[in-house]
Amino acid sequence: MSKAKAEPVRQPVDNRRAAFWLLASAVMFTFTGVLVKTLGETLHPFEISFFRGLVALAVILPIFSRTGGIRAGMRTQIPLLQMTRGVVGSLAMFLGFYAIVALPLADAQAISFSRNLFLVPLAAFILAEAVGPRRAIAAGVGFIGVLIMLRPGSGDAGLYLSLGAAAALGHAFLVALATVLVNIASRYDGPVTLMFYTNTVSVTLIAIPTFFVWQTPNMTELMMLIAMGILATASHNCFIRAFAMGEASVIAPVDYSRLIFAALAGWLVFATVPDMYTISGALIIVASSFYILRREAMVAKTDSQSETKKGIKKGTKRGIVTDAPPPPPPIP
Repeated sequence: MSKAKAEPVRQPVDNRRAAFWLLASAVMFTFTGVLVKTLGETLHPFEISFFRGLVALAVILPIFSRTGGIRAGMRTQIPLLQMTRGVVGSLAMFLGFYAIVALPLADAQAISFSRNLFLVPLAAFILAEAVGPRRAIAAGVGFIGVLIMLRPGSGDAGLYLSLGAAAALGHAFLVALATVLVNIASRYDGPVTLMFYTNTVSVTLIAIPTFFVWQTPNMTELMMLIAMGILATASHNCFIRAFAMGEASVIAPVDYSRLIFAALAGWLVFATVPDMYTISGALIIVASSFYILRREAMVAKTDSQSETKKGIKKGTKRGIVTDAPPPPPPIP
């Protein structure tokens, strides 16, 4: 007799703890950015990205040993999609590091938040999700904020068409694409498999260009590279924990504290101060992203209530009495 497959259950919502996890993620991400920008003065972003992936792989290896080993991590129903996801994630990481090295921290961080805007058209085209006019308009307004930050036509003072700005935008787009691919891949493979392909593909792919720009780091740089890798991995882990236990539309404002921390770090460490273009554009991007999150939460709640009412009606017709809420959706 075959056993029914157990449905994954979402852990109880705790927005307060989730907010603390997200704040910890923002703080550690800021320290990561400071280390990346400092290392970028002497090392190529390819080499920094390579060490980021290598350290992350070393950190998560014990997880593989507790979950069936490397072979279990390699097992996948969708090898091509997992490889594609790994390539997209690798490119996103490199472009993000390049943007941090080339731009002021606050600018790089603010442009990276446009990933939430890119998610709207990508979800519509790839996941066939219905996108209402309100979300579409909010995304359009957010991209106006991106244009304000890039200040096209403002001469030497602008970021328009600079490699750093292009890298930041590319990073935001690829992070959004990677998010959509994770949404699809998680329907077939478990978290261990996702982690395995993310890190092994990243290290393998970035090792190739790193070979051509390699510069042996001194002891100080090596310690900074290891610290950067550990902080980046820990930041990502805290981010996942936060959204696993909290409601995205409630805790999202905490994630935007990265902008404040990035501006403070840029001022204290690198003596850079965000100008009015950066501040204005960042505010528009944040407001648009937050509106989209709130709107999605409202639509999801309405759909859930509608499904619950249908279930109760159906149960009543069959003579079944049930007042229990529907089970929570699985975590992607």
